[in-house]
Amino acid sequence: MNMGHLFIGEPTMIPCTPYGIMKMFDAYGIDLDGKRAVVIGRSNIVGKPMAQLLMMKNATVTIAHSRTVDLPAVAREADILVVAIGRGHFVTKEFIKPGAVVIDVGMNRDENGKLIGDVKFDEVSELTSYITPVPKGVGPMTITMLMYQTVEAAKKQK
Repeated sequence: MNMGHLFIGEPTMIPCTPYGIMKMFDAYGIDLDGKRAVVIGRSNIVGKPMAQLLMMKNATVTIAHSRTVDLPAVAREADILVVAIGRGHFVTKEFIKPGAVVIDVGMNRDENGKLIGDVKFDEVSELTSYITPVPKGVGPMTITMLMYQTVEAAKKQK
């Protein structure tokens, strides 16, 4: 029911990771109106709701994934790039339009067990206007939105 409400533009409970990302856009004054957004990943908990929330802020959205033909070229069109593909360091500088905002949702482990994102941060960050790190980027916002919505749900039950 919550996803149905989201997709008709009347959100009630919103998936926490996309909601946290939207709050980050607000906090940093990142205008989405008319921007070209590419979401890499089509999951029900991040990719699809993220695309919907971006559309609700008037972004033009493309959902891409592992089988998208010439994925780097599609990603380079993005003013806003949200990466939730689940592959460590998958996105490199070849995917990035200079000045783009890059949101890395990935949580992967490298060969040494270190937590890494889907984006190769050190290589990509020099091209971006904003980029989220992994760890300490999107993860804390996900937890924050979970707590916020839990409190709001409790208030509604009273």
